[in-house]
Amino acid sequence: MQTKRMTFSRSWLPYALLAPQVIITLIFFIWPSFQALRQSVYRQGDAFGIRPPQFVWFQNFQALFADPLYLNSLKVTAVFAIGTTLLSMSVALLFAVMVNRMIRSRDTYTTFLVWPYAIAPAIAGVLWWFIFNPSIGIMPYMLDMVGYNWNHRRDGNDAMIMVIIASAWRQISYNFLFFLAGLAAIPQSLIEAAAIDGASRMKRFWTIVFPLLSPITFFLLVINIVYAMFDTFGVIHATTEGGPAQATNILVYKVYRDGFVNLNFGSSAAQSVVLMGIVIVLTVIQFRYIERRVNY
Repeated sequence: MQTKRMTFSRSWLPYALLAPQVIITLIFFIWPSFQALRQSVYRQGDAFGIRPPQFVWFQNFQALFADPLYLNSLKVTAVFAIGTTLLSMSVALLFAVMVNRMIRSRDTYTTFLVWPYAIAPAIAGVLWWFIFNPSIGIMPYMLDMVGYNWNHRRDGNDAMIMVIIASAWRQISYNFLFFLAGLAAIPQSLIEAAAIDGASRMKRFWTIVFPLLSPITFFLLVINIVYAMFDTFGVIHATTEGGPAQATNILVYKVYRDGFVNLNFGSSAAQSVVLMGIVIVLTVIQFRYIERRVNY
């Protein structure tokens, strides 16, 4: 098989095309990461500049893992990321399967389901805060009719459920588009052959459709975990601000609180480095081990 090779009339042209992306990456990713690594091994001086920052090696990291509040934040982040990922992906897959069976109204439903992705995380958080507000929200009223007293202001479990729903609701649209595209690419002849052989609709889905969706599922798994780790700050800040009693204080929000509110820049930088390391490790594990089970 003969492969085509792209040639440029000017030797500098490919470098010029790559330059904008390289510059953006250096300014907004590499340089901030370097500054965080540097700041994580310093203890911040006083606000008046009398006492300069002190180089403390890895004492900031040692203090982190000896802090029960930080260990609780790790656990909270794990629960939040798993809950958000599972909810957003499962609901998106259900919607994609339902819309894929439609013929006439498919484009209309697709448009409506994509709209929530255009809403900023903070706005999504405010919307669900009103829905679950114990005083004026409709959900506490409906739950009270079945005997459940909802109050996310004092109950940590209620607060966690609310922020998971708010975060997953916005991400469902993104997952839905990819699942719908994957379903459209599956050959109908395979499904029809299984139906002729007597396989039920549920069996056809789990034995044919879902395995063929594994590349998209794997991709979305990585994206959703990163989303839950980083892009949900606005939801937490607009709804619970990490409360009640640290029940929703995920890692990315704790970085903000310690750095910009408490002005503990050394600890905040160390937390950001740990968070970056966790995401890198999870991504490597997913690509190295989970991808082996993916059928391309």
